[in-house]
Amino acid sequence: MIKLIALDLDGTLLDDKKQIHPEFWEVHKRLTDSGVLFVAASGRQYQTIHKQFENILDKLIILAENGTLVKYKNQELFINSLSLEKARYFIEKGRKVPDTQIILCGKTSAYVESDSTLFWDDAAKYYESIMKVKDLCEIDDTILKVTLWDQSNAEQNAFPYFKSYVNDYKIAVAGDSWLDITHQTASKGTAIQKIQKKYNISPQETLVFGDYLNDFDMMGSGYFSYAMKNAHPKIKETARFTTRYDNNNNGVVETIKELFSMV
Repeated sequence: MIKLIALDLDGTLLDDKKQIHPEFWEVHKRLTDSGVLFVAASGRQYQTIHKQFENILDKLIILAENGTLVKYKNQELFINSLSLEKARYFIEKGRKVPDTQIILCGKTSAYVESDSTLFWDDAAKYYESIMKVKDLCEIDDTILKVTLWDQSNAEQNAFPYFKSYVNDYKIAVAGDSWLDITHQTASKGTAIQKIQKKYNISPQETLVFGDYLNDFDMMGSGYFSYAMKNAHPKIKETARFTTRYDNNNNGVVETIKELFSMV
């Protein structure tokens, strides 16, 4: 019996226009009324996820910033921060990567130095709370991650600059344009495991959906691990199942309906 459903957002629950299929809300209500716990598991900022799901916050765990911050009913369940010293180190290194911009993701806000219109237009889709500052290294906040926005391709361009750190930090390609650097123990998978332990839910009772490389660890946290039809090949390799429909054709909800005999 499935008791926990964890959903990545971009490329998974959200279509390419960043919208949620209207059918999701009724499916969510029916299942939460029967005791199923939902988790919005994203690399997005907490404030952004909070706004998108503000009508169901009392029935949704928010796993933000790739598992570095987890909150439920406005209460902080877990946090896994990056030291200011290490964040500043990666900021300095990130400044040397061509065709990229840096976002310092704090608990209070996200911070950037860039004036690029192209960058701001894209970042605004994911960061509800974001501000421009003179020097990222002067920020004093609880740091959740250092993110690089790559104008070309994060996996091919930015990632090689940080590949040597993969044993000591979590270096996750979170999308075509995004590379996230977090504490070594921080990931969606680790956060899901903590949620499972807190609510006494086993991996055999867990359903997860994802599409990109920052979902890799999460695929191992639930027996019912589904890669989206549109997922990165490595996610399809590690997931146990693949959805019949992609994110633009309500793939998550259609799969849930089938599993719960709601069709």
